[in-house]
Amino acid sequence: MDKVINVKTPEHLPSFFTAPGETDGLFVGVVIFMIALLLAFGNIYFKLHAIPEKMAHGINSIQFQLVGILSLLALFTHNNLFWVFALLLAVIRIPDFISPLNTIARAAKRLSDRRDN
Repeated sequence: MDKVINVKTPEHLPSFFTAPGETDGLFVGVVIFMIALLLAFGNIYFKLHAIPEKMAHGINSIQFQLVGILSLLALFTHNNLFWVFALLLAVIRIPDFISPLNTIARAAKRLSDRRDN
């Protein structure tokens, strides 16, 4: 088929103009760029939501689980208040009250076992 060019068309068209039926290189490039950008922002978003869990990794298990639950709630509901609470809970160290009470209970049990003999 013979290429019919309009008389008013300038001689030098920009390189991003494509002829009918040809592949649009600029469109393909922009689509690839947008997919890469979306993956990069998704990766940053997930790493941001994992910060409180990484901070709370060495804490007792109950506090670590609460931080994890709050982080997941923030991730799925897009409610930033849950993420702020998780971050604050990860920073604040809640004292372990259970271990001393368990030690006292074991000592009292041993004392009562001695008196029974």
